[in-house]
Amino acid sequence: MVHADKLSFQRGLPESYRASAASLYDEAFGQKFKVAIRSDQQRLSLLKDCFKREYAIVAVAGDRLVGIAGFHTQKGSFTGGITYKDLVSQLGFIRGSWAASILSLYDRKPETGELLMDGVAVHRDYRGKGIGRRLLEELAVYAREKGYDRLRLDVIDTNSGARKLYERVGFKPIRTERFAYLRWFLGFGGSTTMVLNIETASKEAVS
Repeated sequence: MVHADKLSFQRGLPESYRASAASLYDEAFGQKFKVAIRSDQQRLSLLKDCFKREYAIVAVAGDRLVGIAGFHTQKGSFTGGITYKDLVSQLGFIRGSWAASILSLYDRKPETGELLMDGVAVHRDYRGKGIGRRLLEELAVYAREKGYDRLRLDVIDTNSGARKLYERVGFKPIRTERFAYLRWFLGFGGSTTMVLNIETASKEAVS
């Protein structure tokens, strides 16, 4: 059982947790990444090397990394260190080019005044204990302090559990894209963009 007093939340991913973060992200999003990079070893290596540590809020229980919320600004993103050159270097030209083309399908850019989510992952042993919600709330606090108007994310149609969490925190759906013809390939056939208004969230937190 996880107790709240054993948990701490901090901004930035400590260097010592880089490998743990790669495993945690792969556990949460590996099914999507596997389409681009099938080798578990190569995928974990690329993830570990790509993280830009300042673009994350993490949850730590004791000395164990148990949660991450990455984010994306106009200056950079948590997973923004994977480049075409890195992919080709690690995977070779053909497989590296393939991986780059697949990963480009997931590429999104934040708009002005917007903090964009770059994935929330919670260790399987610590799910259902409020850590995901707390990470989102910490991100909202960060967004408010930095002057952002809204927090944006995209949730795929096969992840109903995550969508329910986002709705509980206060995210509202603004549009849904459907691409059923890619379901056989990507494992999902659509995604919904959701937005949390920072000013509204701040007023609700005070009331």
